[in-house]
Amino acid sequence: MSKFDPITTQLRSLEAVRNLVLILVATATLFLASDLLLPQSAAAYPFWAQQTAPETPREPTGRIVCANCHLGAKPTEVEIPQSILPDTVFKAIVKIPYDTNVQQVLGDGSKGGLNVGAVLMLPEGFKIAPPERLSEELQEEVGDLYFQPYSEDQENVVIVGPLPGEQYQEIVFPVLSPDPRTDSSVHFGKYPVHVGGNRGRGQVYPAGNASNNAVYKASAAGTVSQIAKEDESYQVTIQTADGKEVTETIPFGPELIVSEGQEVAAAEVLTSDPNVGGFGQDDGEIVLQSSTRIQWLLGFLPWSC
Repeated sequence: MSKFDPITTQLRSLEAVRNLVLILVATATLFLASDLLLPQSAAAYPFWAQQTAPETPREPTGRIVCANCHLGAKPTEVEIPQSILPDTVFKAIVKIPYDTNVQQVLGDGSKGGLNVGAVLMLPEGFKIAPPERLSEELQEEVGDLYFQPYSEDQENVVIVGPLPGEQYQEIVFPVLSPDPRTDSSVHFGKYPVHVGGNRGRGQVYPAGNASNNAVYKASAAGTVSQIAKEDESYQVTIQTADGKEVTETIPFGPELIVSEGQEVAAAEVLTSDPNVGGFGQDDGEIVLQSSTRIQWLLGFLPWSC
């Protein structure tokens, strides 16, 4: 049979297509399995906030959505100028303090350093200053930080992280103020600024499932009849008063504080609280000031004295 026989050529083409499909399916399955089996390996906060609240990170109550996953409360501060002139670069400093001697539970149950992340909500028209507008001093303060807009149409809402906490307990955001003379949608006046900062891993994933950095509780009352240790978790079996068995799966990370033969109540804690991090938010105000108004004020002051 000739190598140019059309039937042979068609069969070879079908075989190549079949092999390609199998490769694509296997690859997709691998990625999907890794996401389902090891969700804690993703350290993409505060980007997860974009998944749970794609329009804005600030709820109508004023709470920033990072608090939905980072249940511990820790202080966060923002430092901004009281007023700023149009088309001017200034610093917004977000402070995320914590004890650098503590270590957190990592996804595999081991201990390691804390990461930090922040979201900065500026007034409309304000945005991260382009590199060419930064002074040499400000460039050194900012370093190699990468700031990402919360969405394509919200340059004034900026997120950053995760970052190594030992280096970035203070994050410097280089901000460029808008100019009402060139942007009719911007006006002079006082505007609010909101900031959220977290340190350490969260206790809840965006899907609602608990991480291994959380406290685990008994879902039923009874007696702990067995504690088994598997590859990546503890299996705590509770025998209820009616003879049923309830098994609690607890990932490595939090320490068990119950033992076999111990009676537990429903919702009683079975583990210690491994969380050493937390989330906090702060608010501020900034005035977009007109230089003309300042000149008129300076001219008026001598006459008023």
